[in-house]
Amino acid sequence: MDKGKAVMGMGRRWAVEFTDNSSSPSSRDIPDPLGFSRASQDQDDSALSREKKNAEANWKAQKAWEVAQAPFKNLMMMGFMMWMAGSTVHLFSIGITVSALWQPVSALQGVGKVFEPYKDSKVDLLGPKLVFVALNLVGLGLGVWKLNTLGLLPTHASDWVSSLPPAQEVEYSGGGFL
Repeated sequence: MDKGKAVMGMGRRWAVEFTDNSSSPSSRDIPDPLGFSRASQDQDDSALSREKKNAEANWKAQKAWEVAQAPFKNLMMMGFMMWMAGSTVHLFSIGITVSALWQPVSALQGVGKVFEPYKDSKVDLLGPKLVFVALNLVGLGLGVWKLNTLGLLPTHASDWVSSLPPAQEVEYSGGGFL
């Protein structure tokens, strides 16, 4: 039963000693073959690492532009949903309009967090951030336009003062039989 203790005390037969205590010349004392130099190998390694860093910076810039253009897809979807909701005031159209206003506002509040993974000294994020902000402002404008078409924006003095008569309709159209 003391077999394990005896092996531990004697040392392991399969262990390899990596320290070289011999007096033989080391590989560093041997000159490099003709046409080979260790300095050029180090330069190749630095060129490869530089190339990898440039490739990573290009990838980050490309992804930053993709993130910046993502609100455009949301604009198209939200515009279609607003068109489908119609111009009458009901629960569905108000919900779509509130969503159209809320999404750009929340996206504008988190611009820094959205572009945080792409921050690099070689990547210029000003252009993608400006595009991201501009597209979200267009989305916000789309929501405000929908509020106006629903008649929920106070655009006339009678909207603020109850004693004034409401604005006259410029045009009225109706369907039906004559």
